[in-house]
Amino acid sequence: MAAICVFCSSSEQIDPKYVLLAEEVGTRLAVGGHTLVSGGARVSMMGAVARAARAGGARTVGVMPQVLIDIEIGDVESDELTIVDSMRARKQLMDDHSDVFVALPGGIGTFEELFEVWTAGSIGLHAKPVFVLDPDGFYGPLWTYLESLVDKGFVRQHALDYLQRVSTVDELFTAIERSG
Repeated sequence: MAAICVFCSSSEQIDPKYVLLAEEVGTRLAVGGHTLVSGGARVSMMGAVARAARAGGARTVGVMPQVLIDIEIGDVESDELTIVDSMRARKQLMDDHSDVFVALPGGIGTFEELFEVWTAGSIGLHAKPVFVLDPDGFYGPLWTYLESLVDKGFVRQHALDYLQRVSTVDELFTAIERSG
């Protein structure tokens, strides 16, 4: 059983299918006996993954900077909700509490978190798996761009290979269980 950090959107302006995806991830996380580590919001995808995980009996850990408490509305139902002073402190605590990282569709915050843990893993600062769940091609344009960076010599192939792209929730949890 792993502590799985899920990066995803807290925007309420997104297609509801992504909220359903987050719920499915939370449910599967609980079924596997895993712990959820998240950004600590109770809205949109972030809230959906946490509620579904808790509904299935999973422990949930949220980490949120004070500046986002009013914007994202903290998930006060978390088993553990830690309020920190900065985004850097948030990411460090999330990293420290996690065994695996998963990025669902999201915006700039999701990308920033994903790129940081991916970079750290690719240069050996941690050995934790990093997954991108991409059921509908959301990450397709980014993936094409990243592959072009490999072709142009800006990114090493082993770095791109460190980032594992999966297309279904089943594939994600099979890969997580294999990595454990």
